[in-house]
Amino acid sequence: MNIIDQIGQEQSTRVIPQFKAGDTLRVHVKIVEGDKQRIQVFQGVCIKRVNNGVSSTFTVRKISNGVGVERIFPLFSPNVDALEVMRIGKVRRAKLYYLRKLQGKAARIQEKRY
Repeated sequence: MNIIDQIGQEQSTRVIPQFKAGDTLRVHVKIVEGDKQRIQVFQGVCIKRVNNGVSSTFTVRKISNGVGVERIFPLFSPNVDALEVMRIGKVRRAKLYYLRKLQGKAARIQEKRY
C-alpha cells in the first residue's frame, strides 16, 4: 500500500453501504448555488463501480424525461452526503454498459430475492 492510500484510509471515517453494479441507489448530493446549499437526490441503477482506494468511483444511470442521464460520483467525496441501497439487482456482469442501448421494460433489472 502506498502512502497516499494509507493517508486516505486514515482520513475516511464514513460508513459506506455495500453495493455493486446492478443495485438501485439513492445518492444524496450537496448542491451549492451561490451562498445557498441544498441536498438533491439522484436515484438510479449503478452501472459501474471502480475500486481504487481513496479515488474509488461509481456511475449511476437514470432516465429523466425520456433521456438517459449518467453521473459519476467519487465514493469518498464530501459532496456525497448519503448513499442508500434501494434494491439489490440480479446481474452477472461487473459493468452494465449494455443498459445504454435498452429502453423501457427491457432496461429493467430483476431484483435479487433471498
